[in-house]
Amino acid sequence: DLDQTRISTYLASNQCDFLMNVPEESHRGGEWERQIRTIRSVLNAVLAQAKGRLDDTSLRTFFYEAMSIVNSRPLTTDTINDPKSVEPLTPNNLLTMKNSVPLPPPGKFVCEDLYARKRWRRVQYLSEQFWSRWRKEYLVNISLRQQWHMPRRNVHVGDVVIVKEDNIPRYEWKL
Repeated sequence: DLDQTRISTYLASNQCDFLMNVPEESHRGGEWERQIRTIRSVLNAVLAQAKGRLDDTSLRTFFYEAMSIVNSRPLTTDTINDPKSVEPLTPNNLLTMKNSVPLPPPGKFVCEDLYARKRWRRVQYLSEQFWSRWRKEYLVNISLRQQWHMPRRNVHVGDVVIVKEDNIPRYEWKL
């Protein structure tokens, strides 16, 4: 068992907040539970397009692609205005302990790829669909969430924002 008091004390002394989310009380994890719901709804919509067209290996590959897409979102923007600073921290950085950003595969993937004999093209098309849909819903969620919880001033010159562009490659976030 974990000594939660000891962990909380140690983290508090290092200016970290420790939030315990018990599995039986998932309703307390509002932000991440909302993200899970968003990811599920996008997965359901994208996989409905591929009904009966993915074998186990292709489905697993698609899930890995989706996981990488979701974990490439920026978590921090503290040092974004400093030209010498590193890229924003992402969940992928924490999971893989690497600073590299995965590059999307070269080429365009179109709807016809869903029916192609090449399973790789099919998975890449579905990954592009997932990226497009999830990114739109994610941006809506983070903007709404900030409005609900705290009053904010309007955006000013020099503020860090996520720029919504429809035609950017996978894993790329314009800040």
